[in-house]
Amino acid sequence: MAPSVSELQEQAAPTTTASAREGIIEAIKKEANLQADKGPSYPFYLPTFNNDEKWPPIEIFEHSDPGLRADPSKPNLLSANTKTRDFSPYIGTELRGVQISQLSPAGLDELALFAAERKVLVFRDQDFKDLGADRQIEIAKYFGPIHRHPTSGNVPGYPEFHIVYRDANHDRFREYIGDDRASRTSWHSDVSYEKQPPGTTFFFILDQPEGAAGDTLFISQVEAYKRLSPEFQKRLEGLKAVHSAVAQAEFSAKRGGPVRREPIESTHPLVRKHPVTGEKALYINQGFTRSIVGFKREESEYLLRFLFDHISKGADFTVRASYEKGTVVVWDNRVTVHSATVDWDVKQGERRHAIRLTPQAEQPTE
Repeated sequence: MAPSVSELQEQAAPTTTASAREGIIEAIKKEANLQADKGPSYPFYLPTFNNDEKWPPIEIFEHSDPGLRADPSKPNLLSANTKTRDFSPYIGTELRGVQISQLSPAGLDELALFAAERKVLVFRDQDFKDLGADRQIEIAKYFGPIHRHPTSGNVPGYPEFHIVYRDANHDRFREYIGDDRASRTSWHSDVSYEKQPPGTTFFFILDQPEGAAGDTLFISQVEAYKRLSPEFQKRLEGLKAVHSAVAQAEFSAKRGGPVRREPIESTHPLVRKHPVTGEKALYINQGFTRSIVGFKREESEYLLRFLFDHISKGADFTVRASYEKGTVVVWDNRVTVHSATVDWDVKQGERRHAIRLTPQAEQPTE
């Protein structure tokens, strides 16, 4: 049983220094939190890491984006019952009054189009997390073959699930980015190293830290491109950049984790065109972009450093997606970068548990 307030006060006796009292109280509170922890709300989705799991390279496939079929007026998605709120003129819309699980194929087409237009959609009050694995995969698969992550935790029998999990005893994210950084922000576009990187992406929350914590930041790569001068835009178009999975695979192997496929490196246009909207967007990210093809090392590093800095400073085309019970975030991975906000203390017993389903899309084109 957790100690009462009076017991806390007795243990922090008046003869103890103020700092010592605070330390004692914090230690007891931490112990009380850990004792009260009943485990994850959805243990089925706890991450597993099977080193015997091995997969062949991903084969190239034909992809036609569902958004190309959508009615631009979106009558199935944006019905009279749907309430929307834009977070920013450039990126992000919150939706209430519509259930993703009840959308018809026409409604799913409209979802793909709206995600491409608004970059990030935050659906509230969804039943998605309770649909069961097969139905969740069925919905996401409508948007393309679901990517199976080569190193992350997944669910036995369901390699389509990319598990995002942190608690007091499991903190892979901190291990990956290291403890020697002033900021834990890590901008990336998911698995951009694949030959056919993801498009319309689903992320649903299962357990969330208390308070305003554990949100996700998103940046519009379309607006980042638009902010550059026309002459600079011309210089970037036609350039290609190398995206690499090597560091991610090496990290997993070093800590004894799986490497289910041999890590690959792919070359993509530095500026890509969206197949549905026709918008141009920067297609580089700090997580996986390593160099610019045809540039000497110093030239490549200089230009990438400028662009990474330009993107990360785009506060006026950045939004923060917060989570409530039943939140599902859908974003277009082709025209955004994102970062978790690691702003809570897992040592206090709080947990962040979420699932990503990541349909792959077309090969990037200029």
